[in-house]
Formats: sequence, C-alpha cells, structure tokens
Amino acid sequence: MTACTTITSPLGALLLVGEETDDGITLTSLSMAGQKNAPTVGPDWRQDAGPFSDVIRHLDAYFAGELTRFDVEFTVQGTDFQQRVWRALEDIPYGTTTTYGALTEQLGLPRERVQAVGAAIGANPLLLVRPCHRVIGADGSMRGYAAGVERKVQLLTHEGALQPALL
Repeated sequence: MTACTTITSPLGALLLVGEETDDGITLTSLSMAGQKNAPTVGPDWRQDAGPFSDVIRHLDAYFAGELTRFDVEFTVQGTDFQQRVWRALEDIPYGTTTTYGALTEQLGLPRERVQAVGAAIGANPLLLVRPCHRVIGADGSMRGYAAGVERKVQLLTHEGALQPALL
C-alpha cells in the first residue's frame, strides 16, 4: 500500500510518499510542489502523516539548522547507474558543494559521462534526503534543480554554502 502526506516547509509544500512494509513505512519519494517529474497522488493512496513521523522530525530538524544528514529508511527505483550516482550524493557534506565534473570523476567515469551524471541527479526521487542541490556548475553557477533553481539557492544558503544575497 502506498501512503503519502503533504507537509509545509520553508520551501513550500513537500510531498512524502512511501510504501508500507512489515516494519512500518519506507520513503520512496520526497518532492516539492511544482517539481519536474514529481509523483501525482494516486486515488488508491492512503493519506496519513502518522507513518512519516520520523521523516517529518528529520525535516523539521534540518530546517531548524539542527540536522546535517538524514538517517531515514528509504527505497527508490532506478537503474544501477542512477543508484550509483544517488549514493554518491549522500557523501557530499552539509554546507559544501561539488561540481558535476568532480562528481563524475569521483565515480571513476570518463569526462564525457558528465551529462549522464547530471541526468541521473535530475531523476533523484529523494530531494533533501539525497542532497542533489549540493551539485553546481564548474563555474559556480546554479545549474538545474528539479524543484527550481530558486529553491536550490535557498537550500544552499540555508546550509551556509552560499552567502545570503543583499538586496
């Protein structure tokens, strides 16, 4: 059975989706309103925040500046290549960034695979939990983010990787 809940965050609404298991629930997607390729709530999905209480606690602590790494149960579907790239995202420390090229090199891939790495990052179903927002362009630019570049900037500013803009 698929369960879901929507919570409010500093970035707007977050949709949490999970599959029920014998041990509770395992997170399968964390997406933001307006995100590219975000799941659509199915008519047979059970809307229930209860099973997500641990994930919600982690998100609240993250946005309060008290948590720098998520430790929640999750299961995601993806190719072996995507899974490899997504695991590498977990090693990017809070408050730092890396580039698509550096991540490609870290994975031991040839430079011409940088676009494939970028595509895998763009398909990450667990925003925040697997911090794809920490990957930026080689020139320091904010390259694509499924939930929008503005949110990427907000997240990196929240983590201290970017300085707040003076208006």
